[in-house]
Amino acid sequence: MAKVFSHLDDALRKFIGEQSMFFVATAPSEGGRVNLSPKGYRDTFAVLDDHTFAYLDLYGSGAETIAHLRDNGRITVMFCSFSRTSRILRLFGTGRLVRPDSAEFDTLRPHFGLQHPGLRGAIVVTVDRIADSCGYSVPYLELVDERPVLDKLHGGRSDDEFARRIVGDNATSIDGLPALEPDHPIPSAIPR
Repeated sequence: MAKVFSHLDDALRKFIGEQSMFFVATAPSEGGRVNLSPKGYRDTFAVLDDHTFAYLDLYGSGAETIAHLRDNGRITVMFCSFSRTSRILRLFGTGRLVRPDSAEFDTLRPHFGLQHPGLRGAIVVTVDRIADSCGYSVPYLELVDERPVLDKLHGGRSDDEFARRIVGDNATSIDGLPALEPDHPIPSAIPR
């Protein structure tokens, strides 16, 4: 039986902290494609208060989440337990990108591991609905380790490559919605 929660209490925070990954879903206001992205690295998610969380946004295959948040702000994050205790937790809310060259990003720094070489910014979400469900059909899986491939890939990228991505595949969503601004800072310009 699903339960709705009034806030991110200690038990929910504990459950979130035990998960090795989460999923992010967004969609444009009109037509277009729904985006669903898996996210890893445990040091990239933080509950900031009873109704707010944030996660580090790393360069990936595009900028769908950023474009959709600029369009309408709607976002759902899902945590799914793969252990013996089955549970799914969904956090529904309104999100926004916090650029890494902003004063607000400086206030977020203590919550994260900032060593990821593909750091693009932070997504901050104000939660308006918190609900869980059983997850009875989710398989049991065991974590072997965090996958280092993304950090390794970004660690080998040059400043020019990141700059080309900002004005290239990160400038718009696959549906043509604006994503990163042309003056978005490259990762090497972000103080660590």
